[in-house]
Amino acid sequence: MADVPTLGFLRDQLRRARKTRGLSQEDLSKMINYAPSSISAIETGQNQLSADYLARFDKVLETGGLFVGMLELIRLHAEPDWFRPWGEIEREAVSLRWYDPAVVPGLLQTETYARAILRADALLTDEQVEKRLLARMARQEVLARDEPPQLIAILDEQALRRQVGDRATMHEQLEHLLAACARPHIQVRVIPAETPWYIGLNGPFVLARLADGTEVAHLDNQRRGHTVDSPNDLAALGRGWETVAGEALPHRQSARLIEGVAKSWT
Repeated sequence: MADVPTLGFLRDQLRRARKTRGLSQEDLSKMINYAPSSISAIETGQNQLSADYLARFDKVLETGGLFVGMLELIRLHAEPDWFRPWGEIEREAVSLRWYDPAVVPGLLQTETYARAILRADALLTDEQVEKRLLARMARQEVLARDEPPQLIAILDEQALRRQVGDRATMHEQLEHLLAACARPHIQVRVIPAETPWYIGLNGPFVLARLADGTEVAHLDNQRRGHTVDSPNDLAALGRGWETVAGEALPHRQSARLIEGVAKSWT
């Protein structure tokens, strides 16, 4: 673990490689089609590093994929040890049923919303926040692949109305949810705020189905999550899913509710 580069180290090496070749940020911007202000923000840590940026950087500076590889190494070690088994399942799943009463599910979070959530944990350093953010954004790539999993996400209306970050962050996040609703493999359903107490409020969970029919679940608590696959646990969570699905509005009606709440954040 001590040999894993930090994001700060990666940014320093990007800046050093650019300067070693005698390139200003303006010179580099013309070569990789990124605005000079974006390059500055990436090098100073104001903007997140992306695989696209590093791939372009590697190509024009002919580094042999060095920086993309460095980013992948950081990503590999960014997730907590306890999360990695679930991360593999998430990548292999053909369907995901995700319920969360408190926040937007991680696969549907914007970068600014996710950063605000992670920064709320006072035990995480800035470096840890950025690494976990990097890993969370990378996880979302599963929804953009050629054969993505079917995702049904159910959340409580309070998750749409409880402010995370500033108002602009909330508006952006809800607009992002609306865009997700329009994708054929994604459904977002909302349980209205006036719904009386229901069993799902006990906590979030995710049910994954793999190509061979195997089902696995993931549960979160205050400090960590854990993966479960015992028949009794899966049966109980299956019943829990039926309960929350029964309380949720249909897909299109949920989209109209999200749209209305999004306007309230402008």
